[in-house]
Order: sequence, then structure tokens, then C-alpha cells
Amino acid sequence: MSLVQSGQTQKNDDAEILDALIVGAGFNGIYQLHRLRQEGFKVRLFEAGADMGGIWYWNCYPGARVDSHIPIYEYSIEELWRDWNWTERFPAWDELRRYFHYVDKKLDLGRDIRFSTRVSAAEFDETRNHWVIRTTDGDVVRARFFILCTGFASKPYIPNYKGLESFTGESWHTGLWPQEGSSFAGKRVGVVGTGASGVQVVQEASKDAAHLTVFQRTPILALPMQQRKLDVETQQRMKADYPEIFRMRRETFGGFDILRDERSALEVPPEERRALYEKLWQKGGFHYWIGGFADILTDEEANRTMYDFWCEKTRARIKDPALADKLAPMEPPHPFGVKRPSLEQWYYEVFNRENVSLVDVRETPIEEVVPEGVRTKDGLVELDMLVLATGFDAVTGGLTQIDIRGTDGVTLKEKWTEGARTYLGFATSGFPNMLFLYGPQSPSGFCNGPTCAEVQGEWVVDCLRYMREKGRRRIEATAQAEEGWTQLLNSIADMTLFPRADSWYMGANIPGKPRQLLNFPGMPIYMDQCNAAASKGYEGFVLD
Repeated sequence: MSLVQSGQTQKNDDAEILDALIVGAGFNGIYQLHRLRQEGFKVRLFEAGADMGGIWYWNCYPGARVDSHIPIYEYSIEELWRDWNWTERFPAWDELRRYFHYVDKKLDLGRDIRFSTRVSAAEFDETRNHWVIRTTDGDVVRARFFILCTGFASKPYIPNYKGLESFTGESWHTGLWPQEGSSFAGKRVGVVGTGASGVQVVQEASKDAAHLTVFQRTPILALPMQQRKLDVETQQRMKADYPEIFRMRRETFGGFDILRDERSALEVPPEERRALYEKLWQKGGFHYWIGGFADILTDEEANRTMYDFWCEKTRARIKDPALADKLAPMEPPHPFGVKRPSLEQWYYEVFNRENVSLVDVRETPIEEVVPEGVRTKDGLVELDMLVLATGFDAVTGGLTQIDIRGTDGVTLKEKWTEGARTYLGFATSGFPNMLFLYGPQSPSGFCNGPTCAEVQGEWVVDCLRYMREKGRRRIEATAQAEEGWTQLLNSIADMTLFPRADSWYMGANIPGKPRQLLNFPGMPIYMDQCNAAASKGYEGFVLD
């Protein structure tokens, strides 16, 4: 029986109908809440976690910190940055939580947020042109617009290892870390995965674990974070440039204050090319990834120059040549930068320690998990703690894990069985009045959250305001526009090196997930497309 027909919904027929229900209290969700309230909309936000912060509520494992530098990773609203000061260039999870609490206090957001409330299902009521939305605790709400801000990493991926449930030690996925914390001290720790969370956990565990075993499938091409402390005086000087930085981040590829060199890596003399790479390396963060030459992500020969520099720098930090071959092989495992680089502080030095071992699971596969630890082809690795840094069903998983049914009764998960299909990365046909931010076929994983929250967020606010002014009750992407957008993204992917790697950018980290480029590369080009459609009365949508 559908939600629309259910007795539970019927008894709520006379209940308040919201203008919009937002799902998710991360950067995107709370920006939507703030701005839609400013525009006079009746709006509420549901958040599955017990506090705001989105991924920074769930990511509380040791070492968890952001990989976008300050002030890029914060809102550009002056009321929020003028009197707020960070303690580090790349803040840790607990400082980000304090920032969200500060934002809450400044904007009085909490009165319209319901925490510990997970949306489980939603169905569009065509007779009334609004959504009927159900939570796991049995409540039903109605809203004209259903705005999903579930983020790109809200569905943890746990591999189907034989015997995983039999392990008698502590076992945690990094995205489901216990809020009360857990210590590595004196324990035999195994970490599966070497993406962003894996790198961060490995660095911390190496300091006080009795022994640390890192299970690596593909070497991570990690970049130096170049972390540093920030004092108030330094930030007060920095803030003179904030307005220009925030303007600039709207106009760059990934929403950073980093401009790339528009030349080809192959057209400059080798010594000049090396000088640029060294400069970017010393700047740290994503400068080396984003600030390189224009053809790094499209030309394999150009890309190789960047990989070779990375390889030389990294191998010099690893004492054992055999380990260097595993961690920084002379031949690239994939083109540089087509997987999201992780940022590290002392990751490669970890493997010089006597209490750290590396297991290459391509050569020595994990066969099963047993009560005492992990059994590989070469034998048993005894463990007290098993950390699954195995990532997420990224970009689409947060949306498809909700039972969302469109006008033909088909769920969003069913519609996207053969791949995500959207228009402008905001909507999908058959699901009227449903909009999603930081989702599939938008910049998402190629752009930092606060930038997308504001740039994409303003587009959504403008759209809802336009519909209110025009007296329209319903907006739906057309199948034709959706097809055109999907073809555009596929053609862009074919011009790049991204399909050359098995990454979450391509959906390749999840068994059986369709292989496609899930993110639109380039914020300015993307927003040009979105704004062009809006300027033509939301071309590609049907408005009633």
C-alpha cells in the first residue's frame, strides 16, 4: 500500500503542509534552511544524526579533518566569518562541530531542525502536488517541495567479507565511528583501505598501536597537507582578503582560490615545469592537484609528468625500496588526480616504523575474517581492532537508500538501476518538486561543500521564489532534458582520463554499481548551464 493511500497518511490529511522539507543538516541543508526562511518559506529540516554538521557529525574517528583549507571551507556570509577564528589551516572534526554550533547560534537554525530523525520513504501525491514523507519512527509529514541534501558520503560501504560478523574485537567503519570514541593504544589494529579516512586513521594509529597492519588494494597518491596552526592575529590579516577569496571560489574549477596554469605541461621547458610543481607542492593541500597545467586530466603524457614528480618526492620518504614499490610504484596505478587525492602529514613515514606492516591485497587477498583477526592467502593477521576505511556508496547512495517513489510508482533506486540520470544535477524526471543538492551529475565530489552549498543553493532558492511569484505548484524535469544532460556528462567524461581509474568518481568502488562519471567537472561551466536554463523560464522543466 502506498503512503498516499495508507491510513497513517490519511489521519494526517489536515496536518500542516510545509513549503519545503529538507533532509540533511550539513553545509547544504542548513544553508537551504537559512535562505528559504529568509525568503518567507515555511520550511523544516530532518537530520538522521543527533547534531548538525552532516558528515562532520559522523566522521569523528581519530585524525578526521577536512581537506579544503581555510577560509575555503566555511560560509562566505560575513556575519559568520567576521568573528570566527580557526585554530588550524585544515581543521579537525571537533573544530568543525564547534563551527556548526556557532553557525546555529548566529542564525537560530535549531528551532526548525529535528535531529535523530531519519527519512525512510517518500511518495508524490499527484492530487495535491506535494510529497508525503515518512520517517523511521513512523511520523508522516507533507511538503510541497522535497529538498534532499544527503551529501556524497552518507551511505557507508561495508565489504561483504566472509565471517566479518564473527570478529570478536572492536570493528568500526570510519563513517560509523562511536561518538564516545575508541583508542588504538596498545592494540593490534588492522586498517582496510587507503583513501582519505584510511590515511588519517593510519597516521594516528601508528603512534600508539602495539602493531598496525594496513591492507592496501591500490596505492593512494596522497599529497602533503602542509598543515599549520592559525592564531587570531594571523586570521585578522587574512580576513582582509576574504571577500575576494569568496568571489574567486565561485569562478574556479573546484570552488577553491586556486587558478590552474592554462598552458600544456608539454609546452614548457622541463625546468620551468618542475619549478611550478615544486611551488604547488610546497603550498600544500590541493594546490598540486588543481593548480597544475590545463591538460593534466586530459592528456596522458602531460599527466605522467605530474605523477613522476609525485613519485620522486614520495619515494624519498620511504626507507625500504620494496615498500616504496608498493606505496609509490614507478609505473602509475592510474593517471594522477583521477582519484581524489588524500592529504597526508606523515603517512609515508609511518611505514618506516617497526610496528607497521603493509599487506598488498592484490597479491595477498583477504580470504575471510575470523574471530581472532583477518585471514589472508599467507595466513592469519591477529587483531584487536578492525577499521574499515572502505568508503561510501558515494553521490547516489544517500538518495537511493530512501524509498522515494515517483509519479509512476517506480523508486529512485529502480530508475537509476543502469545509472544516475538527472537534469542539471538538480532533478530527475518522474519525481516532481524534488530537488537535490551536492548530488549526482552536479560538481559534488569535484567541489568543496560550502561553495556548492551557496552556489547551488541560491539556484534552488531562486527557483522556489520564481514558482511562488508565478503561482506555479509543480516543476518536473523532462525526460528529453535529462537525456541531453546525461549525454553531455558522458561526452565530457570521454574527453578526460577519469574513466581510466576504478574510483568512486566513476561508481567503481561498489560491486555492481553502474560505471559512469558521477560528478560534473567544473563549477563555472556547470553553473553557466544552470543559469542559462533558469533565464529561459527554467528551460528543460515543465512548470504547472
